Amino acid sequence: MITSNNPAWSKVVTTPATEFPLTPLFVLSGSIPPQLTGTLYRNGPARLERGGQTVGHWFDGDGAILAVHFAKGQATAVYRYVQTEGYQAETAAGRYLYANYGMRAPGGFWNNWLKGTKNSANTSVLSLDDRLLALWEGGKPHALDLHSLETKGIDNLSDTLQASFSAHPKIDPDTGEIYNFGVTLGKQVTLHVYRCHKTGKIIQQNSIKLSGCPLIHDFVLTQKYLVFLISPVRVNVISLLMGTKSVSDATEWQPQLGTQILICDRDTLSVVSRTTTEPWYQWHFTNGYVDQDGEIAIEFIRYADFATNQYFKEVAIGKTETAAQGRLWSMKINPQTGQVTASNPLLDRHCELPVVAPHQVAKPWRYSYFSTHGEGVIPEQELFNAIACFDRHTGNLTLADMGKNIYPSEPIYVSQPDNLERGWLITVVYDGNTHSSEVRIYHSDRLDEKPLCRLALPSTIPPSFHGTWKS
Repeated sequence: MITSNNPAWSKVVTTPATEFPLTPLFVLSGSIPPQLTGTLYRNGPARLERGGQTVGHWFDGDGAILAVHFAKGQATAVYRYVQTEGYQAETAAGRYLYANYGMRAPGGFWNNWLKGTKNSANTSVLSLDDRLLALWEGGKPHALDLHSLETKGIDNLSDTLQASFSAHPKIDPDTGEIYNFGVTLGKQVTLHVYRCHKTGKIIQQNSIKLSGCPLIHDFVLTQKYLVFLISPVRVNVISLLMGTKSVSDATEWQPQLGTQILICDRDTLSVVSRTTTEPWYQWHFTNGYVDQDGEIAIEFIRYADFATNQYFKEVAIGKTETAAQGRLWSMKINPQTGQVTASNPLLDRHCELPVVAPHQVAKPWRYSYFSTHGEGVIPEQELFNAIACFDRHTGNLTLADMGKNIYPSEPIYVSQPDNLERGWLITVVYDGNTHSSEVRIYHSDRLDEKPLCRLALPSTIPPSFHGTWKS
């Protein structure tokens, strides 16, 4: 039950979202840049309750995709749940049937074994020439129609995908090749590393054995290497397989293990080096590249421990109290030895969901964009209410502070057609003061100015995880 003591965002999170068909969007203020042509896609958990039961973790929510199509100064949008097998079965039953990241299946051991884990398809999206993939790191992607978002079914990437396909693929801006990974359980946990053609077809893969059962959410692509930082979180596989605990409840923070640095050759996907350093946890990386000295330079959001998991668990019930603040962090690594040669915080403020301009992936970059808090916000009680641009050359930080009870999603950078270095940031915003959602467009280099355009959405959109832009 939501009470007046809950934050303004709780209503949109705890109430299942409503789909809407392709709808023209009304301009609330400003105007759509006439050069802006393409589609914004966003994915996130949109249903956290069914049959009076709340999911066990924010990550358990059923995925729903928002597509906002821009052309000739106009915009239309459509919002649809991904029609996974689990979503359809639970809709028909009117209750939860499957295990998930923070849930066990009802019925104990046999149901957890026989039904398996539900693919929530709720984390990110990958746009290909002929289809959109809804991604969830515990399983295979679902293919959707790029325009209508009709679900076509599980996509095996030309029948070569044998394991999961994670939610943070990296696209080389010069070749269009896609790099990604997946993790499978067995007698020994295996990390599967993929290189795909721009059509999505897997053209090369390698399998790497891991110790224990870690959580790996993201990785770094550079000109020569793939970098995995494997934090000391381990899943108790016995309790997971026995069905006595969910994945979330079976995770254990084991700082004595340290963080493992695993570096793979980009061309062969083979291991170059593997070593261990001090413990921390990270969900997301901004970017990485090989500098003039041959060292790997990376940027990511670093947490002292795994308390962030508890904070995200609390989001599902509409009220948070766990302090779990991530800091923007830079690091340099010797690729041949895996040794950390430099490690420094960049900002003393909580932030997450970092991105760069797509044409700068795996290359040196100047501007990092991410979500953060504005002034006067207690981080453990609120979702992010600002998006930011950090200038890595000057150290300057520019904020678009949305104000009290207004919550933007991860910012997505869109380059201007005639100049890749100039562009816009697009974010989907929930206004808890009016219980409404909108799309906002900003100049990427002038976030402290009013948005160029605000577009009203037909229904409220819960906070989503990740998105992409398709020109």
